[in-house]
Amino acid sequence: MSVFAAYAGLFVSAFLAATLFPAQSEAVFVALSLNGYPIWALIVVAIVVNTLGSVVNWWLGRRLEHYRDRSWFPISARVLDRAAAWYRRFGRWSLLASWVPFIGDPLTLAAGVLREPFWSFLFLVGVAKTGRYLVLAALVSA
Repeated sequence: MSVFAAYAGLFVSAFLAATLFPAQSEAVFVALSLNGYPIWALIVVAIVVNTLGSVVNWWLGRRLEHYRDRSWFPISARVLDRAAAWYRRFGRWSLLASWVPFIGDPLTLAAGVLREPFWSFLFLVGVAKTGRYLVLAALVSA
């Protein structure tokens, strides 16, 4: 596998894993690290791109909320309402759970719908995603 293809695969999987599309980046991350790719480079790519995917969710929440009752809207009203309730209950600190599969993606969308300021969003999501990949890297290295 070429270096470009390896990092492109991580890029795509980390981005999609942070959006509302069902995807997993952990398997790609682990496979590449076990195949000798530098762990620090994998961590950087995964953190930056996974955070970027969450920014897309935030932006969608800010821009598309008034379309939430349309059939093509990417998340059901029930899931979005549950994420918004969680977000209202725990506030911006709930974004520290943005790394959690099936919970984090709707939370980042709800943050946009509920008008979380971009810089606090980016900071908290960045911390969560960094923690996720540092723990994963530590587990792979052990």
